Amino acid sequence: MSSVLYVCARPERSAADAEHRSFRRDLGLATLDRVDLLHASLETVEWQRYDGFVVGGSPFNVTDVVKSEAQLAVEHDLERIAALAMAGGATALFTCYGIGVVTRMLGGEVTMAHPERVQAARLRVTAEGARDPLFGPSGPSLSVFTAHKEAAAETPPGAVLLATNDACPVQAYRVGEHLYATQFHPEASPQDFADRMAVYRASGYFDPEQYVATESMVLAASVQGADLLGRFPALLTR
Repeated sequence: MSSVLYVCARPERSAADAEHRSFRRDLGLATLDRVDLLHASLETVEWQRYDGFVVGGSPFNVTDVVKSEAQLAVEHDLERIAALAMAGGATALFTCYGIGVVTRMLGGEVTMAHPERVQAARLRVTAEGARDPLFGPSGPSLSVFTAHKEAAAETPPGAVLLATNDACPVQAYRVGEHLYATQFHPEASPQDFADRMAVYRASGYFDPEQYVATESMVLAASVQGADLLGRFPALLTR
């Protein structure tokens, strides 16, 4: 059976635990191994034996001017996973913060010009996305949860744009056949995202004075990220 590793970059334990559960559920896996990069490096697990990686979000930003040693170590390990996937040694899906790490690694620009507050965003699947095995079955558009402060300025060198919208032009891309990166959070159900709001209430992803209204909007949303994640295990390389 294919093996998948959930890679966590969240300092907040409750949010990390919930994200792990969400990925396991939507991937359709009975178990999902885990490494928390803020507490252990990749070297603490046999990371190269995995044929799949799913990388969760983080309150870190690639554009942070001052970075802790812990954040620098996280970004280094994420780049190692991306390099493995680009070489065809595994299939990886980077989400939110992770797309910034991959964009910079490819020589692209990460900017604060395309933020999105907590919302269910409607994305357009590109012509390349329609032919992609992960995005194609979603149809011409899909609704997903977004909440981020930075984004890729444009599709980075070597990447193929898979999904876009007006607010944030680079919502998802693929590099080669085995590396995917999304600005959005495919793993979050409405309840998952509402629970995450409580953890990051003061982190600038939404107006805390509009907490109740924003939570109501999230809980009423219909999103298709789970369908996309359900197709990921079929893409694994080994």
